[in-house]
Amino acid sequence: MKITWKAGTMLYPLPAVLVTVGKGNETNLLTIAWTGIVNSDPAMTYISVRPERHSYGLLKKNMEFVINIPTENMLNALDFCGVRSGKNINKLKETGLETEKGDKIETPTLKQSPLALECKVKNITPLGSHDMFLAEIVSVRIDETLLNKQGVFDIEKSRLITYCHGFYFALGRKLGKFGFSVAKKKNKHGKSIKQNKKRLIR
Repeated sequence: MKITWKAGTMLYPLPAVLVTVGKGNETNLLTIAWTGIVNSDPAMTYISVRPERHSYGLLKKNMEFVINIPTENMLNALDFCGVRSGKNINKLKETGLETEKGDKIETPTLKQSPLALECKVKNITPLGSHDMFLAEIVSVRIDETLLNKQGVFDIEKSRLITYCHGFYFALGRKLGKFGFSVAKKKNKHGKSIKQNKKRLIR
């Protein structure tokens, strides 16, 4: 039996990412959980940021940012950058993270991140507590050591993490491939065979 709570941000799990903003000596890091993909062609994403955060001004000034996907060994830095302000400290120096030159934008990416999305802001929408920065993904940078023999990103090798209701979690085992529920099974000779109808909810 379900109970009813007041409206809230109870959509889990969420990404937990490190966003780089600014350039040169102004480069700063902030931890973001409110982000996602909103369109595929062109590839579009967003981040939601409180106007009082130090990075907000850098975002509006440069109109670009990088979403750096962190791994388990970056967890301490990920958490630190979410509770400390770049107004008072140099987060790169404090965390030991290093940057490298971007591909299509001036904002740098993080060397330690296996996957980075370079983004150009197209629109800023005030929503209340946060402003949403809608952006086009103009370049994707990936660590080649995390590609399998077919050139596909091996998510299990990268040891990515997620955020859920105040806690960080490691991504678990693979459960299935997109479309597996309707895919035709094949026999040992590689030919398709008919499937018996089964309940989709177990």
